[in-house]
Order: sequence, then structure tokens, then C-alpha cells
Amino acid sequence: MRYSVPEEMKKGSLIGNVAQDMGLDLKRLRSGRARIVTGESVQYTELKTDKGILVVNERIDREQLCGDVTPCSFSFEIILENPIELHRVIVEILDVNDHAPTFKSSHINLEISESAAIGSHFDLESAEDPDVGPNSLQNYMLSSNDNFVLKQHSNADGNKFTEMILQKPLDRELNSHLSLKLIAVDGGTPHKSGTVNIDITVLDANDNAPVFNQSVYQATVRENAPIGTYITTINASDADSGSNGIVTYSFSNLQGNLAHMFDIDKTSGKISVAGQIDFEKDKKYEIRVGAKDQGGLTAASKVIIEVIDVNDNAPIINVMSFSSPISEDAPLGTTIAVINVKDADSDKNGRITCSIDSKHSFKIQSSLTNYYSLLSDMMFDRETKAEYNITITATDSGAPSLSSATTLCLRISDVNDNAPLFDKPSYSAYIVENNSPGVSIFTVSARDTDWNQNARISYLIEDTQVSGSPVSAYVSINSETGVLHAVRTFDYEQINQVKLLVKAQDGGSPPLSSNVTVIIFIQDQNDNAPQVLYPVQSGGSLVAEMVPRSADVGYLVTKVVAVDVDSGQNAWLSYKLQKSPDRALFEVGLQNGEIRTIRQVTDKDAVKQRLTVIVEDNGEPSRSATVSVNVAVADSFPEVLSEFTDFTHDKEYNDNLTFFLVLALAVVSFLFITCLVVIISVKIYRWRQSRLYHSSLPVIPYYPPRYSDTLGAGTLPHVYNYEVCRTTDSRKSDCKFGRAGSQNILIMDPSMTGTMQRMQNEKSILDEPDSPLEVRLSLAYTD
Repeated sequence: MRYSVPEEMKKGSLIGNVAQDMGLDLKRLRSGRARIVTGESVQYTELKTDKGILVVNERIDREQLCGDVTPCSFSFEIILENPIELHRVIVEILDVNDHAPTFKSSHINLEISESAAIGSHFDLESAEDPDVGPNSLQNYMLSSNDNFVLKQHSNADGNKFTEMILQKPLDRELNSHLSLKLIAVDGGTPHKSGTVNIDITVLDANDNAPVFNQSVYQATVRENAPIGTYITTINASDADSGSNGIVTYSFSNLQGNLAHMFDIDKTSGKISVAGQIDFEKDKKYEIRVGAKDQGGLTAASKVIIEVIDVNDNAPIINVMSFSSPISEDAPLGTTIAVINVKDADSDKNGRITCSIDSKHSFKIQSSLTNYYSLLSDMMFDRETKAEYNITITATDSGAPSLSSATTLCLRISDVNDNAPLFDKPSYSAYIVENNSPGVSIFTVSARDTDWNQNARISYLIEDTQVSGSPVSAYVSINSETGVLHAVRTFDYEQINQVKLLVKAQDGGSPPLSSNVTVIIFIQDQNDNAPQVLYPVQSGGSLVAEMVPRSADVGYLVTKVVAVDVDSGQNAWLSYKLQKSPDRALFEVGLQNGEIRTIRQVTDKDAVKQRLTVIVEDNGEPSRSATVSVNVAVADSFPEVLSEFTDFTHDKEYNDNLTFFLVLALAVVSFLFITCLVVIISVKIYRWRQSRLYHSSLPVIPYYPPRYSDTLGAGTLPHVYNYEVCRTTDSRKSDCKFGRAGSQNILIMDPSMTGTMQRMQNEKSILDEPDSPLEVRLSLAYTD
């Protein structure tokens, strides 16, 4: 877009409606944060985004901005973001006739010999008018006189100068001094002018003026040449002799800074550098030189000095727009930055190429003249690399080349694209039973490679069932630390492990999560004493194991069967004989609890043997249980019965005094009743005596419960059947031994006074499966 505006306009003056000219609405200007980019130059304009217009921001002086360069303009870019748009605007500054022509000095002093020939030329000082075009200097006028007329000339660069031509010889005797006025007029409306006084002193005759050997001198100089650098030498000759032939040299019509740029030797005419020469400001200088003899005659010539460009300006990089941070899910080819690169040099010295370091996958491409866009050439992953330092290098084509670089720090913003990950695929934890509620068990840990809120992990337990109850009734978890706590006291004998699913969830939107299985193993404590299953300890009847006197060494008397509901070594049971009337007769297997004879039974051995066996587990500290085993050493049932008649009363009499008093009363009552029963039963006994020895006695079998093996700790792997036959007369009772390898149990109840007929009935009941008596025996074991 191109606009024209006169110079010296007030601040806020309208330049143009850029929104309309660009085809954009006001919403786009505001949303795109439209702004003017001028680089390092003065911002003469301002963009009113609310109205979409461009107005004057600073006073614009065309002469200060461009000097005598025409047309005068400056450019800038309007940049919009989201998406990025660039629009170049060129504003041309129109000249206003705000300057009048001026002369460097207020007087021009000339010395002219009276012998000056008609047609002699006298150079006059040129006026300066910084305006251009029609407003610049257009014409010179000389005040009315008889001797001189003006002749006006123009240089190739458009500058006008004038010289005075003698049209009538001077006569010093008539008039030795002349005063004229030179008026310079511009072409503005209204016209402006400047005046200088010309004072002419008429000298005595000097009839030869200096003559240059060249009408135009050509020279070159490199920019940045040091002060004193030789450029060229001018030469003029004068045919006069003596002082009238001595020529001096000088510059004429040097304007502005040009007067301080070059130096000329007055006597030799050698021109050298006197100031800083910059190709970027002026590429060529056109200088008028004059030669003057002692008689006041002058000559003029022209020196054209061309400046050779030197690559003395490095490229300048300006970042117009930079998007940082950028999301890690930005698509390929996303515009990251827009840069502007300028080089004040010309031709190849100002030809620029841009590049970026090859360590990163980015690319740079040209969009507008001197504008480049930095694009992504890869998919970002913040977890792999969160920040990039991108160095952009601009290099010109000079020899040697110059370059400049700028580094952009691009940060990658996080996207929740990573789920939390646990340290292990599964966890195993251990806790000893009988723990305190609330004790910490184990800590699960997950990590999330995302950042900030996306990496904030919360832990929770998935709702599952453990033994028919929700897992939350057993274990809880700290949502922040991942510490698992026991909610209740665990009992290994009820539950030996808890399997749960822990979920780790991040704080992203939407959140991502992962699960891990945690198995909590309950470790056993030795909190249960061994339980004796056999022999059954019953307070209502007396159970005795019979050992015939003919038993060999190693004879299996019975087996103590015990279990421990604990596990592992806490359930490893050992058996020891704690108390025995004769330790040389019986021994107990340490591991299996079998009671065997260790020597041959003799007649001297007492019929009644009471053994005490202690069962201990292997826990720390160990727990134990004791069992009493009654053994009858006899070959016949009557012998055993006579010895064990009062066996049931052989109790722990030292327990307490009350027990013995009650027991004594019971014994007295029993003896009284027994006497009555014996007297009544004498005759019945004799009648049944023969029948007892010639018939099969009723058998009451006793089946110990079958117990499964529990970790190999003291169980009864086989079924032992014991058959005991009883009569109402203890002397006639007998035992019937089972098959080989079986054991015999003698059950004697002093309170049993029933008849043999009733016992037979009970036997028939026992033979039936699940008989009431069998059930009653099982209940007795359970108790």
C-alpha cells in the first residue's frame, strides 16, 4: 500500500484507512494485535486499531528525512498474528515550500581588473534551498547594472549555479567600486527568495585568466578511507607573468557537510579526504573547483568523485514476531518466528542469506523481501526436549563476508500425552497378622513425565471384592503419597492375602491413568497353641489304651494326633513325653506322636499307666498343649477292669478344696447305690456268665474323626478302629482286638449300669451311618 502525505502535518493527521485498503475488518486488527514495525528508525506514523486508520505520530520534515533525494518516502510493515500476516506500507512525503533560498554568506567580494575582456565569466556563490521539485531554487536575478549580466547553469544532479558575464568593460577611473545584489528565487507559491550583496573592486589590468587543463576531473575513493587519503590533483595555468601568473585553488559552491568532507591544497591543487566517507549516504560527489590568479581572474572546473562500496556493514536481524512457548502438539510447519534482515551495503555486499544451526529440525524460508519465517520441521516432544536454542545467522556476500546472529530460546509447553507409570509391573507387600489398624503397609510409586498439573499424580484403589467384602474394608491408600494403610487387624487363619488394584491418575484434562496389581501377603504369627485331636480328652468317661503283656519292643500303643492352625514353622509340631510312671517302658515319636514300647513288657509292670505328652509348635515363642494318655498293661478285660474301677476318680485332687468335697460326696453316694445294684445283680450275673463266653459280644466301635493333612504337621493319616466289649460284671468283661496293626481303646464308665441288651441296641444304632451316637461322639470331640 502506498500513501502520500505533505510534510509538516500536525500530529494525528489522517494518512489513510489501512483496514479498508487491506480488506480487513476492525475485529481482525484487534484480535491479530496489529502493530507497526519500523525497526530502529523513528516511528512517524501510528495505527489506530479501533478505527483502522493510519495517522501522523511525529512531525515529518522531508528535508531532514531525505535531504535532496526525491521522491522522499519511508516504509514500514504492519504485522498481524494468529495467523501471522505482513503488509508493507510506503508513505511518500510531499515537499512543502517551507524554506527560502539562502546564501552561505551575506556578501560576495570580487576583485576584477579593469582590463577584463568583455565576456569574462565570474562565478558567483550559489544559494541553497533544501526544498525539492518546484519548491526548490529555480532562478537567479541580478540587480540592474550596465556592466554585468547573469548566465544560469544546472549540474547533472539538478543543482543550479550562476556566473556573472562582463558585457561592458570596467573603468576603474570612472568607478572603482560596484555594489550589486544577487537574488535567488524558488518556484513555490508564493515565491520565496534570498539575497546576497556583491561588492566588486575594480583592479588594475590583468588581461589573462587561469585556464584548467581539464574541464571535468574524474576520481574514485573507497568509503571509510582514512583522513588525508589522496584523491586527485587539479591543475590550471595562467599566461600572465609575475604575481598575475600565480594561481591559487579553492572549492566553490560546497553545501552542507560537503565542505568538511574534502580538502584541497591551495597551491598544488591536490584534493584529499577530510571527513568520513560513507557509501550508504552518498555514492557520488560532484564538486566545483576554482583557480584564481593574483590579478583576480578566475577559472572553474568540475571534479566528480565516485565512492567505492566497502563491505563495512554487517546484516541487522530484527525479530518481528516470536511465538514462545509453543505447544508440543503443534503441527509440522508451524510458524515460530518472523524476522527482518537488513544490510546497508549495496550490490553483493548487501545480498543476504539466512541460515540456522543444523542441530535442530527447523527450517527458514523467505516470505517477503528481507523477511524470513522460521518454521518447525519436526514433531515436538517436551518430555524429550523442553527447550531449544535456535541460532539464526545472516551472512552477506561481501569479500570478506560479514555476518550477525541472534539466538531464540524456544520453550515447549506441555500437553498431557503421558500416563503415569509405576516403578514395577506389580508389587508384593508383607504384613504380620494381629497388626494395629492404620499401620502403613507399603508405598506404591508412579511417575509421570509430563509437567506441572499434568504430572500431579493421585492414587486410589479400584473397587474390588476380597472374600466377599469390599477391598476398602481391608486397605486404604493416601491419595498423594501412595502409602497403603491397614484398615483392620488381619488374621492369617481367616485370610492370608489381599489382592488389590491401585490406580494412578494424573491431573491433566482429560486425565490419564494406569493400574498396578498389589498383593499383600499376611504373615503368620504363632498366636495359636496346638490342638489335640486324639486321644479325646473327655471328662465323662475314661479312655485307656490296652497293651498286652506279650507286646514286643516297638509295639504301637497309640498315636497322639494334634494340629496347629498356624502355618509354616509355627505349625511344625513336636511331641515329648513329659510325665510317665516308667520312662523306660514308653517313648513318644518326636515328629509323629506315636507312643511305642521301648522294651519288653514284664509282669512287674503296673497295669495302670498314665502318660502325659506335651505337644509344642516351632514358633517364637513356642506354644504347647498337654494330653494325658491312659494305658492298661493287661492281657484280659477283667484284669483291666479291676484296676481301673476307681480310675475315674483319680483326678487332680489338689485343684481346690471344694472339688474334693464334692467328689467325696459323690463317691459315698455311688458306693451306696453300687452295693444295692450288686446285690440285685448277683443272680442275674450267674445266669449270663455262661452266655458271655459262648456268644459274640456286642461291639461298640469308636471312630476318631478323619483329619486332613495340614502342612504335614502332626495329623492322623489312617483310621484306627477300637472294639470294646463290656458286661455288667467287671470280672467277666473282655476286650476284642481288631485286625493286625490296629489299636484297642478301652472305654470304662463307672456310672454305666445299663444291661447288655441296651448296649447291643446302641451297637446297632452305631452301625447305621450318621447314627445319633456317632454324632454325639463327634460333638464331644468338637467340644
